[in-house]
Amino acid sequence: MLVGMHVFVDETKNRGYLVAAAVILPPDVTATRRTVNGLCRSGQRRIHFTKENDARRRQIITAMTGLKARVEIYDASDHHPRDARTRCLEAITEDLAGRGRVRLVLERDDSVLNHDKRVLYERVRKFGATELEYVFMRAHEECLLAIPDAVAWCWAKGGSWRSAVESMVDQTHRL
Repeated sequence: MLVGMHVFVDETKNRGYLVAAAVILPPDVTATRRTVNGLCRSGQRRIHFTKENDARRRQIITAMTGLKARVEIYDASDHHPRDARTRCLEAITEDLAGRGRVRLVLERDDSVLNHDKRVLYERVRKFGATELEYVFMRAHEECLLAIPDAVAWCWAKGGSWRSAVESMVDQTHRL
């Protein structure tokens, strides 16, 4: 299947519940993956933004803002976490429904995997998103999940952290 866009999704529960969806076009995936892999330190399997110190976070964000990744934020902070996750997945699926062939990569969380599969299955059918392929991967299996991880963390943190990633964010959705 030729993919028209790749979308990488991760969430933060810091100060509410929001999801970042990073969109990368096929011609940019390899170079973006190379850059993000290059940000991992020796022996580090993945970048987990929460576990990095501030100097390292700034280094990572500086590199990421130079990438050809565009991000949309889905903020469901006014809802209970389980309902918030459902609302975010529904909104993302609806937004991607008319965009042609899309590969949606979500960070795998075994505690909500069955829930996520059910929501996506139902929404793909409801919105007729027959060209939407969704997969669940662990962050160490797909380094590009570091982009929504970092942007979601910065957005939720606010202040100078949010300002640092604003240039990457195309749209925010309050759910």
